[in-house]
Amino acid sequence: MIHYKAILKVMGGLMMLLGVLMFPSIAFSYYYQSGDGITLIGSALICLAVGGTFFYSFANQDQNIRKREGYMIVAMSWMIMSVFGMMPYIFSGSIPVVTDAIFETVSGFTTTGASILTDIERLPAGILLWRSMTQWIGGLGIIVLTVAIFPLLGIGGIELFVAESPGPTSDKVHPRIRETAKRLWFIYVGLTIVLVALYYLEGMSFFDAMNHSLTTMSTGGFSTKNASMAYFDSPLIQYTAILFMFLAGTNFTLLYFAFKGRFSRIWASDEFRAYLISLSVLVVGIAMAIYYLVPGNIEKIFRDAMFQVVSLTTTTGYVTADYTSYSNGLTIIFFMMLFMGACAGSTSGSIKFIRHLTFVKNSSLEFKRIVHPRAVVPLKINGERVTGKIITHIMNFLLLYLMIFVLGSIVMSIAGYDMITSFGAVATSLGNVGPGIGRVGPVDNFAFLSPFAKLFLSFLMLLGRLELFTILVLFSPYFWRAN
Repeated sequence: MIHYKAILKVMGGLMMLLGVLMFPSIAFSYYYQSGDGITLIGSALICLAVGGTFFYSFANQDQNIRKREGYMIVAMSWMIMSVFGMMPYIFSGSIPVVTDAIFETVSGFTTTGASILTDIERLPAGILLWRSMTQWIGGLGIIVLTVAIFPLLGIGGIELFVAESPGPTSDKVHPRIRETAKRLWFIYVGLTIVLVALYYLEGMSFFDAMNHSLTTMSTGGFSTKNASMAYFDSPLIQYTAILFMFLAGTNFTLLYFAFKGRFSRIWASDEFRAYLISLSVLVVGIAMAIYYLVPGNIEKIFRDAMFQVVSLTTTTGYVTADYTSYSNGLTIIFFMMLFMGACAGSTSGSIKFIRHLTFVKNSSLEFKRIVHPRAVVPLKINGERVTGKIITHIMNFLLLYLMIFVLGSIVMSIAGYDMITSFGAVATSLGNVGPGIGRVGPVDNFAFLSPFAKLFLSFLMLLGRLELFTILVLFSPYFWRAN
């Protein structure tokens, strides 16, 4: 039997927290006199009132959260945040159409960064900050999910981190989930504050620095400017963004060890090495290709190549150049990056390196098993043997991810969009990246899509953000059976 009252109590607490997190946007609204303060206050009060009603109505309920309740809480959290989080857009008239508001809000909380807004700079200050806050909240939430909740539910690539990961493993950052989450929150908040200061000192206004630090650390990619990061034609700002996008795409547990001075633990991570080496190879290769195709300033070409590779790989989605304008070959390479993702335990989306690494290692070992059928050839990650159960789970995830991408692309094509745009829209939504290819490329947005397409892609964003199984298991008849 599912303990619904315990779930409603948790949901109530979440809505109250969401209301509290709207207050920074309220403060900025009144400071900049942008005129949206009343709508933000109303939204916050609704969240506090509804959340408080649920929380205190079931305050005496035993919070016996088992796996089944855990799945429902994780899935419902993002859905409820999306419904209540869109109220500032609707009430202020910034995004008056419900389907558009849902798309923008889901894109924010899932840190996707896809947008239906054609003129971002016309939005009032409070709404712009709330838009950025949705991504920062989503990034913070996914860290807690991947390092604390997902391992308990038996899902997610983080379960491969035996030596590095916190939570229920043999070597934890801290044995209690609450303490683990607290330490990672400190890192997340601390890096955000540092980035605000750096952006400000490098030439951004304080408001722009605040917004872009929130969306950089969350690998979300929302910007206060229509031209995204290309608006700030400053090498220093862009290199700073590259560095912090890279850090945000790193497993936050490794960042914890870095702050503790335990650097040997970082290089011991197979995933981190694969992440660093792959990005380096891609940056050099793409920079050389761009220089061959469009000769110009070497530093600018290298910076644009590095920025786009890191932005797409970490699923941040900032742009400084139209990466689809160079050649069809490079467009295909950039499209493939939509399926990469950064490290497990980071704020990035998509498949993530740990799964790619497991697949590549297991495939290479299969040749050895074919030649020596009686030999025991174990797969090892970070020097630890990976169990058959985890390998099967990852292979199932990769197959399911590919199937959803293909089926999603077919649905978008049936809805009337060309195949390239369908591929790009589905890949970037499922991977929580932001820009894609076709009519949803880096210099375009999603405003032209039909209401059905926007809702469908919003569902894919949630599906990708929550590691597929968390949502799909709710559609399984086994989930709802009493025993």
